[in-house]
Amino acid sequence: MKLSRTVAYAVRATMQLAQSESEGPVPCSRLASDGKMPERFLLQILRNLVTHGILRSTRGVDGGYTLVRPANEISLLEVIEAIDGPYDAGVADTEANSDDSAAQIRQALSQVTDTTRKQLEAIKISQLLKPPAA
Repeated sequence: MKLSRTVAYAVRATMQLAQSESEGPVPCSRLASDGKMPERFLLQILRNLVTHGILRSTRGVDGGYTLVRPANEISLLEVIEAIDGPYDAGVADTEANSDDSAAQIRQALSQVTDTTRKQLEAIKISQLLKPPAA
């Protein structure tokens, strides 16, 4: 499975917010510089994450972004789907009268997709974070 750069930035920014020791919202400029991501591109990504209920946006001088829920309640699947849309096998029915082999392939890919979705749902952002230094 290959993640797009957009998804990778979304995951990275979400992880940064989860690790943030800031009491308030974190500005996009700080997320961009700390994560070595282009700020304008990141702003679009963060808006998607807000729209999908993963982040909260606060306006103003002390504005920025925060997680809506704790990191242990946000799955990797949620972040991926917020950016790329529903995760599915993408197997179109090419013919109305498809043969048995095409149906078997669709069924097999559907099972793989279901398994992958469950695994991505089980991975929480908190699990991706580095443990605090002792």
